[in-house]
This record gives sequence, structure tokens and C-alpha cells, in this order.
Amino acid sequence: MSKDVVYVYEDSTVTHARQLMRDHFLRGIPVVNHDENVRGIITDQDVLNITSTRSDVTVSGFIRECPLIYPECDIIAAAKMMLEANIERCPVIRSENERHLEGIVSNSDLLRNISFPSKNRLNASAIMSKKVVTCEPEDSVSKVWATMLNHDYTGIPVLSKKKQLVGMVTRRDIIKAGFVRVGLSDSHKSKPKNLPPVERIMSTPAYTVNPQTSLEECRDIILRKDVGRITVVDDSKIVGIIDRNDLLRACIDNS
Repeated sequence: MSKDVVYVYEDSTVTHARQLMRDHFLRGIPVVNHDENVRGIITDQDVLNITSTRSDVTVSGFIRECPLIYPECDIIAAAKMMLEANIERCPVIRSENERHLEGIVSNSDLLRNISFPSKNRLNASAIMSKKVVTCEPEDSVSKVWATMLNHDYTGIPVLSKKKQLVGMVTRRDIIKAGFVRVGLSDSHKSKPKNLPPVERIMSTPAYTVNPQTSLEECRDIILRKDVGRITVVDDSKIVGIIDRNDLLRACIDNS
């Protein structure tokens, strides 16, 4: 776990939480009370779902419950709890009975410290998600934002008109670029104007593997490049996608 934790208080504004996510490239921030006891976490998904445009809205109404993970917790047990809760970062509390904030653990931290069973040599094709939703460079950020919310995706591959992979657009890209409200309608039910196309905010390059790539190599790429997912390509065609949670499940299911 990391002991250097960026957190917000339950009466902090959503605007402040959003700014911290942008400044520190965070996917989730612990929420504490003024005794620094953990109340829960607010995630990038929660921020993207907030419809109010008022600047004084606090995070208290958007706190998500999180598992009780403490420093002595078994790594496999922690991974299972985070997967079940569908969160990528989780506060670490002092003990089961004391919710004082001690640190933060991420799925990347867990992946660095979990080994794939040597008896079961799986490759990318065995764990990849085969149904891949894509977008085009000319698509508006609002369209991609809606797709992410509707399917609970954290990243979407970007394909050219010739179906060539040219990038990846992620929730982090949208928050970093300052377009977290692009899916909102104003008081007249009209969409915001002058929104940029995806190609202006997408991450490049989009890292790829082939179906035969080992899970160890997939993990190494994700951790080394600090990306949430990699695209599986066979003969220049996208055949799947793998994210951190896919790799964590593979470690747990085959342990």
C-alpha cells in the first residue's frame, strides 16, 4: 500500500475532488470525516455521474462504500474484495475495529505482488473480453462519455475509418481535459456546444498484444506503461481487450 494518500473530507466540494483527480491522475479518492476515519470512496465514475452544475455540492451524497482492508489483510483476500466491490483503489484502515486512514491500495499494487500460478500458463486469449466497443477519432467527447456510463467502461479503443487502432480514450483523459460535464443537459435540455472530438484528448499510442501473449507480459506492459487496459490484436484486427481486473481475476481463479 501507499501511505502518501490524497483524500477529501465528507464536506469537501465535488469540484475540489474533481480537481484532485485531474492534478494527481487518480481514479478514486478516499473520503474521511474530520477525525480522519474512513467514510468510503468517491471514484471517477461517481464524478462523471454527478449531474448538478452547482459549485457548492459536497461529496457526502456520492460516497461509495468500500471493503474493510487493513495492513495485515491477505493480498488475495484484498483482491477478491476489491473485485467484488468493482473499485480500483481502496482505503486501508488501521484495523477491523478502527477506521482511521492508514494508506491506499490499488489494483496495480496488487498486480505487482501477486504471481500467476506456474502450473497454468494462460495467455491473453484465455482472459480477454471479446466484445469490444470502439469509437472513431471524429466522435464527440459527449458520445464517448455516454458510452462509458452506459456500459461502465473505463477506456475505449479509437479506430480510424480504415479500422486501424490509433489510440485509447479513457475516463482519465476526459477528467484531465476538463470535460466531465459533457454529458449534461443545461436548463433548456440542450447539449453543450463546441465539444472537441475524441482525437484531441485520446491517449496515444494504444498498447497492444497478440492472443498468444503470456499473462505475465500483459501485466508487465500495463504496469510499466501505467495504463488501465491493453488491446488484443490479431492480424491487425482487434479481437479483445484486457484490463487490470481481468489479470487479477486470472491470478485469483488459478491460485
